[in-house]
Amino acid sequence: MVLVHGGWHGGWVWHPVAERLRAAGHEVHAPTLTGVGERAHLHGPHVGLATHVEDVVALLVMEDLHDVLLVGHSSSGAVITGVAQRAADRLAGLVYLDAFVPEPGRSLHDLMAPARREFFLSRVDGDDRIVLDPDEAMDGWAIRDPALRAWVGPRLTPQPRRVPDDPFPDLPVPPLPRWYVHCTDKPGPDAFAGIAAAAREDGTWRGVEVLDTGHDAMVTDPDGTVRVLLSVLG
Repeated sequence: MVLVHGGWHGGWVWHPVAERLRAAGHEVHAPTLTGVGERAHLHGPHVGLATHVEDVVALLVMEDLHDVLLVGHSSSGAVITGVAQRAADRLAGLVYLDAFVPEPGRSLHDLMAPARREFFLSRVDGDDRIVLDPDEAMDGWAIRDPALRAWVGPRLTPQPRRVPDDPFPDLPVPPLPRWYVHCTDKPGPDAFAGIAAAAREDGTWRGVEVLDTGHDAMVTDPDGTVRVLLSVLG
């Protein structure tokens, strides 16, 4: 299984889930994408959506991984879909964990409500990164436990602006099995409720699961996240 984090995070965010999955006997990889986390120093004008897709494709190739369940959180719904375009023969299926499902030729910012898009773009710094206040971000993700906030907050890093701004390639996406996981504890507007509803109506999805927790389910409900992923594995 390969777990792909969302914006401002790194592979570290999957530690509680990865430990549980490994204890259950599964091979787990949780890469950190270029320009964030412990790889924040690698940010540059070249870092965009294609870079993050390449990060994951390279992991699949270098580790010679096959029959992989690929899990993408939040903005990395676009990343895992891009990986499916490039390396479908190595994948068993895709899990979108409270994630965007990209549309050909459109960026993630195109899929957001205008006010939300402008909020992010107003926080772009001189290095072309979207910088969030950690406490404000964690409030929005419903991370309320002080111990979890103390763990997550210092590890958040700015997100390369081009990643959500780059349009998704207008290329075919192989018909791999797909599952959607919707997290329902949202202090503000829920950008993913409509995506989950559309997936329920679309017969091409294998299932839509619900977790009554915040957007960072791997942090606020690792047991529930593992339960859903193990159910997908069968």
